[in-house]
Amino acid sequence: MVDKVNFIWFDGEFVPWDEAKVHVLTHTLHYGAGVFEGIRSYKCSDGTSAVFRLNEHVRRLFDSAKILNIKIPYTEQEICDAIIDTLKKNNLPEGYIRPLVFIGDGAMGVHPSTNPIRVIIAVWPWGAYLGEEALEKGIRVKTSSFTRHHVNVMMTKAKICGNYVNSVLAKMEAVSNGYDEALMLDVDGYVAEASGENLFIVRDSKIKTSPLGPVLPGLTRDCIITIAKDMGYEVTEQRFTRDELYIADEAFFSGTAAELTPIREVDGRIIGAGHRGPITKLFQQEFFKIVRGENLKYAGWLTHYEI
Repeated sequence: MVDKVNFIWFDGEFVPWDEAKVHVLTHTLHYGAGVFEGIRSYKCSDGTSAVFRLNEHVRRLFDSAKILNIKIPYTEQEICDAIIDTLKKNNLPEGYIRPLVFIGDGAMGVHPSTNPIRVIIAVWPWGAYLGEEALEKGIRVKTSSFTRHHVNVMMTKAKICGNYVNSVLAKMEAVSNGYDEALMLDVDGYVAEASGENLFIVRDSKIKTSPLGPVLPGLTRDCIITIAKDMGYEVTEQRFTRDELYIADEAFFSGTAAELTPIREVDGRIIGAGHRGPITKLFQQEFFKIVRGENLKYAGWLTHYEI
């Protein structure tokens, strides 16, 4: 359950949480034509708080809207400012941030006509997406019977609301069968990503991740690629198959919600030693130093604020 805070930013105004409502004929509710972002803020070691890669997330929100041919009625800077204001208004030093752009009520039918474009920003406290224990021990994963979108079926570079029905089906299937997360393949049978995370494998200290294409360009994915290369690791963006994942020394998911979550088992095969591996642990440690402001080399990834 989401922990309620006091206010949601709604079309430029702060609205009490329980009053942030829309009409049941809201177009996006029926047809899925909306875009969103998942962003995190963290408490920093110096006593401030910081949003991780705020500008990049907001840029991706606008990119997603452009792909969907939606005109957001605010500038990128206005949305960045509103996110910080929403965190401050709710006295939230650390938590999850969800901007959502959607088409309001008016005309029905597939074409939204001149229906208004609405924007909300919600924030709430949120710990580890897949559980605190999972960050150390890892999770169990099952290959989904649902295939990831083809690049000409859905726009895979955008975080479009309707795209995530694919993820919902995969995640429900995995959980109903006793697993923590779903592994999704592309239309050619190569490993793509999870229901809401990118995937990395480690073999002989070399790092590999699926190329973009059907895969969402995750900002945490980009962070891992950057810090891994900066630490001297070889990183390849290349297609790979399930059996290559099975014999990896280590594997982990990355994402704003998942952060860096190790994978201990896939389809009944134990990955590596069956728990978080040393390279995954190293990347976790470095990632959390960065988001807490302890590595000034990456200070540009943080937007600080004070409650």
